[in-house]
Amino acid sequence: MGRNLTVHLDDETITKAKILAARRSTSVSKLVAAEVSRLVDEDDTYRLAEAKALAHLDHGFPLGGGPLPARDSLHER
Repeated sequence: MGRNLTVHLDDETITKAKILAARRSTSVSKLVAAEVSRLVDEDDTYRLAEAKALAHLDHGFPLGGGPLPARDSLHER
């Protein structure tokens, strides 16, 4: 069971929303609810991806190689 939410829109937007909802055989309320749900899901997915990416950066990536040689051995004088 959902809860009601009041949204204030200008008359032109409401008219266009009613037409869009009719084209999709749904109500304006369901149209708005679906869009808000999509935005929330998209944000959740983004935040999860961001957290994973930051964790990878904190851990680092194995790039191969080994310890660096001493400076003196590279620059014999």
